[in-house]
Amino acid sequence: MKIAVVYNRDSKNVINLFGMPNRERIGLKTIRRLVDALKKGGHLVISLEADKDLVERLGDFMPQVVRGERPGMVFNVSYGLQGQARYTHVPSILEMVGFPYVGSGPLGHSLALDKVVTKMLLRQRDIPTPDFAVLDTPDTELPPDLSYPMIVKPKNEAVSFGLKVVDDEDSLRDAAKVIYEEFRQPVLAEQYITGREINVGILGNDPVEAFQPVLLDFGEGAQIYTYEDKTGRSGRQIRPVCPAPIGEDLTEKAKDIAIRTFKVLGLSDCARIDMRLDDTGQLYVLEANSLPSLGEHGSYLVGADHAGLDFTGFVNRLVDVATARYFGVPDVSPLEARPKDTASQILLYITQNRERVERRLRDWVQLSSSTSDPVGIEQAVGKARRMLEGLGLKPVKELTDGPEVWTWQTSAGFDGGTLLIAHLDTPVDTKVALQPYRRDPEWVFGEGIGTSRAPLVVLEFTLRALRRARRLSRTPLGVLFYTDEGQGALHSAELIREAAARAKRAIILSPVESAGDFVTNRRGLRRYRLTVEGESIRPGKRTRRIPVLRWTWNRLDEMTEMTSSKARLAVEVLDIESERNPMMTPHRITAEIAVAYFNIEDAAHVERRMREILGRRGRRWKLTLLSDRPPMKERAQGLRLARAFEDVARTLELPAGHHSSAWPSVAGLVPAKVACICGLGPVCRDRGTSREAVQRVSLVQRALLLATFLSRPGEAKSR
Repeated sequence: MKIAVVYNRDSKNVINLFGMPNRERIGLKTIRRLVDALKKGGHLVISLEADKDLVERLGDFMPQVVRGERPGMVFNVSYGLQGQARYTHVPSILEMVGFPYVGSGPLGHSLALDKVVTKMLLRQRDIPTPDFAVLDTPDTELPPDLSYPMIVKPKNEAVSFGLKVVDDEDSLRDAAKVIYEEFRQPVLAEQYITGREINVGILGNDPVEAFQPVLLDFGEGAQIYTYEDKTGRSGRQIRPVCPAPIGEDLTEKAKDIAIRTFKVLGLSDCARIDMRLDDTGQLYVLEANSLPSLGEHGSYLVGADHAGLDFTGFVNRLVDVATARYFGVPDVSPLEARPKDTASQILLYITQNRERVERRLRDWVQLSSSTSDPVGIEQAVGKARRMLEGLGLKPVKELTDGPEVWTWQTSAGFDGGTLLIAHLDTPVDTKVALQPYRRDPEWVFGEGIGTSRAPLVVLEFTLRALRRARRLSRTPLGVLFYTDEGQGALHSAELIREAAARAKRAIILSPVESAGDFVTNRRGLRRYRLTVEGESIRPGKRTRRIPVLRWTWNRLDEMTEMTSSKARLAVEVLDIESERNPMMTPHRITAEIAVAYFNIEDAAHVERRMREILGRRGRRWKLTLLSDRPPMKERAQGLRLARAFEDVARTLELPAGHHSSAWPSVAGLVPAKVACICGLGPVCRDRGTSREAVQRVSLVQRALLLATFLSRPGEAKSR
């Protein structure tokens, strides 16, 4: 499991500093011990300071999960930075954004921190606690039944801040004034209980278990545990004695009181309940520590050690306790026992390899293979070959024609089975600024990351999950990669058609715009290059001929008026360039025109009209068809395939739904008799721009969906 140890120590990284600053500091030694103990427990661990960047850093370390996948966990030892109820700050943030964590929640911390509220709740449940009064100001009168000596302390602080024993009125008022001015809060005056101090550690939720009570031996001097004692500044050693020598009956009574206090305050996982035992054998609860110290010699760990838990054992037991509270089982993962059913094996493999998925995505992004880069294409093909052949797939020579098309298949072949199609080139516009690989809590960015790289990673881990479940070699499955997506699959089209015709279904791993999308029909796209030549004219020269730039622009404008939403037809100018001599108007214009269409008849009509528009007045022009990507028509087989994917998505509790898209793809090359579905790649935003990104969780969702679909029993028999 991924675990982030979250603490407060040095960082002041906040928007503004105001309010009561935190005075509690966790030791670096304790942080290191926690991290080392968790690593020994087999966890992947980082440590983070809790400040305004915490959510982003946690999201990067353990992003959104899918159903059945355990999220990471926060081991929370943070005291907060500033303000009121500081213990509640990090748990509140974690609950808001959805990170599980070790320890009590905001409500439990807030009740335990407010000593007056704690005492009121204890009295309601007949749990003994010393008499007390609240001084809203240093001059507030005391009730007549409260006698000296008393203990005074801030109402809402921990670690014995401001704690002092007072024996008379003057000492009380002086101490109250110091607390009031220093901590800016009311003062708790509590009857001092002469006797011994007993601490009881709590671990668990259902059941709640109490450690053996620990007696604090103060030796000579004041018989209270001060802030100076806890921070090693008093000059004396406080010796914890476990089990406390108080007899069996009092031991059981102390444990019962501690458990009842823990439950009354709504605490979780762990706590330390501090008590006083007077000379008559009466126990009184002083306070509950909802964030007990994990210092090496603290009474809480002394109790844990007596229960047979060394530091490593205790820390990992605490993680198990929190895991049980969130997920109902004490194990780190319910699937660790190597499940026998295929779906669970696939889920376990994909979710446990999230970091590996993103590392592989980074590797692909760092390998540049734009459509016009033959060296990069060659490297990409080599990388893909090593991956597929390492998984046991074999080349299909008759469907391989480098440098545009490469096809592999499993031992079962792919005739009558499934063909997965993706491309290895990144169709990058050279005018678009490229971006390096980077990620935030929700998105991963990089060159061609959505159009090419992420689909390749989804495909790879789909195959790896099938192999882990021992389904890959038995599944009729082919993989076809092509490398001219940036040219509209102009050279690879025929082999794609031929390969798809041999399969029962074709799945195109193109990206989608929102979670759960599948594409069942797409528009076709024709791209044309228009070249127009004319005379160069010196600016200011009078002539009857319209300059070639203006003439071309007018014709292009007339062409775009053929756009019709009703006919699902769009005519648009993608680019226009001119050539000219110095101080002359352009003599040559080159424009790129796109025609997105749904019906081939409409596309043919548009081309005829374009030629008619250009044919006027004898200009020298040339209209060249650069590429023609046929539309993907919605068909019965494709709809049945989409519904099958939707059924699988529902069992996985993933979003699902099919729709149409204006983006063209090679899905239009798949023969009509073959079931086809497009858009099985991850969610992509800002496609084709310098801000292109894929949603992190969709990498896992798509691999899980595709692998689960392909692993169904019918897939191995579909031949």
